[in-house]
Amino acid sequence: MIFGEKLKNERKQRGWSQEELAEKLYVSRQSVSKWENGQNYPSIEIIIKVSDLLGVTIDELLRSDEELTKKVIEDSKQLAYPRLKFAFDVVFLIGIGLLAVKIGAVLLNKFTALEIPLYGGSFLWNFGPLILMVGAGIGSSIVKDKYKE
Repeated sequence: MIFGEKLKNERKQRGWSQEELAEKLYVSRQSVSKWENGQNYPSIEIIIKVSDLLGVTIDELLRSDEELTKKVIEDSKQLAYPRLKFAFDVVFLIGIGLLAVKIGAVLLNKFTALEIPLYGGSFLWNFGPLILMVGAGIGSSIVKDKYKE
């Protein structure tokens, strides 16, 4: 049985109209109608509310409809750690920026009469960019692995 049919049967067993179910889920009656007719699917948050409200397991709701299962999996992939991934990307870019500054200063010092000092010590300028870029790459890889799960 597909999700829409299951939802409709469970709703009718309780004697609820589409409007009453919509009020309980804080959605429009049109949304409930589209779910029941298979024109659209609810978000995972709504599926959890439906599960609690109707007293059926999420597994029963998801396994009843392969398309809904695929939608939930895709939705969950889109939500997987976007801020953390962004943070690692920023750290990587900072590492690239430090490396560019170091290379630029070395080239200017070598080929011009300018003497540009690099404050912060040689460790920061020699290993800082490397540490930032490698650390961000490892972190980003871990986040991608979580995304694939």
